[in-house]
Amino acid sequence: MSFFHNKAAETMSPDELHGLQLARLKTSVKAAYEGSAAHRERFDGVGAKPEDIVTLEDLRKLPCMSKEDFRVHYPLGMCVVEKSEIREMHQSSGTTGMPVVMPYTQGDLAQWAECMARCYVMAGGRKGDVVQITPSFGLFNGGFGMYHGARAAELFIVPAGAGNTPRQLKLMRDFGTRILTGVVSYGTRIMEVLEDEGGTLDSLEIGIFGAESFTDSMKEKISSGLGIEVYDIYGMTETGGVGTLGQDCPDHSGIHVWDDHYITEILDPETGEPVADGEEGELVITSLTREALPVIRFRTGDLTRVLSRDLCGCGRTHTRIDTITGRVDDMLIVKGVNFFPSQVEQALMEIPGVRPQYQIVMEEVDGVMDVRINVEADEGVTGYTVEKKLKEVLGFSPKGDVFKPGELERQEGKAQRVFYKKK
Repeated sequence: MSFFHNKAAETMSPDELHGLQLARLKTSVKAAYEGSAAHRERFDGVGAKPEDIVTLEDLRKLPCMSKEDFRVHYPLGMCVVEKSEIREMHQSSGTTGMPVVMPYTQGDLAQWAECMARCYVMAGGRKGDVVQITPSFGLFNGGFGMYHGARAAELFIVPAGAGNTPRQLKLMRDFGTRILTGVVSYGTRIMEVLEDEGGTLDSLEIGIFGAESFTDSMKEKISSGLGIEVYDIYGMTETGGVGTLGQDCPDHSGIHVWDDHYITEILDPETGEPVADGEEGELVITSLTREALPVIRFRTGDLTRVLSRDLCGCGRTHTRIDTITGRVDDMLIVKGVNFFPSQVEQALMEIPGVRPQYQIVMEEVDGVMDVRINVEADEGVTGYTVEKKLKEVLGFSPKGDVFKPGELERQEGKAQRVFYKKK
């Protein structure tokens, strides 16, 4: 049985969706052009005006934007409303440069809550269900996004925040948590501590995870390890936060993008030209209802493909995209072979006895790059087994070691998977 937070919006006909998208696109483009010199300069650079948008296909006349636009105009240079209208802000970590800032009007907070509430209900959340929110409450958008959506869905919120896993488990048992939210790697950490304690989580049924690479093999690990149904949620700082773009449904046949709030394009990362549905490329997003800072053709850097635009088994009509397979900028090259960290994870998680904790160590020796892949595994898993599987996937045999469970370093929050060393 399918459940909806906003059935009318989630089951619109394609014609209704396209008409709504076009009307909202015109409004969003006009607001961006008239409200921000930064947006206007980009448009003028290619000779584009808001009135050029007559059909949805005219979106391609507009220039793409990237994280660099946010950084150049830090903190609020791309905002299109008065500062007095802003009610909240969040930002990226800024670990690779100036942080990306996303401001929110009251309307933006309502939009975020609406999108996130749809995700909860789509995953099976019901009024009064206990949801435990483990992402941090702070500049990172995860905790607050989960919170805003849970309030809109009328859930019982346990705002646990990040870390202190034994306490997290106690809260789940004490309050009967049915829905767990977190970054992907924290789901594996809960599994580890639960195993060490030898306990169970009888009330837990649903896990909503995001913010990191989430391969099918990792989903299966977490699902079987915690005995729950796992959902892949999607959103980013630039689009307004977690859940704004969408999530997979009980049919698990792709991530539904909320088409009434965002337009999805898949472009060739090299040429910037559209690719056909079913072909992999870079996801480009245009927001339709964000007020403070609309994004127009934002190049996410995420690699995916359109799986379907047809009616889903869950009853929803919104576009379905594939799980994010990697990022344009995280491709690794070793011995002339190109690969993504997600390929390593998928291969490792398919080996019986291998644990979810692993490291990809890029080692530069005299200017030559090599890779070492360290994993945690149960007794009986050998280095040969791991090397053989990785060679099948990557095309070469990486070095590496097998560690006992618990021996590799952990991090709070998002897990670091790739490390760089120079000798």
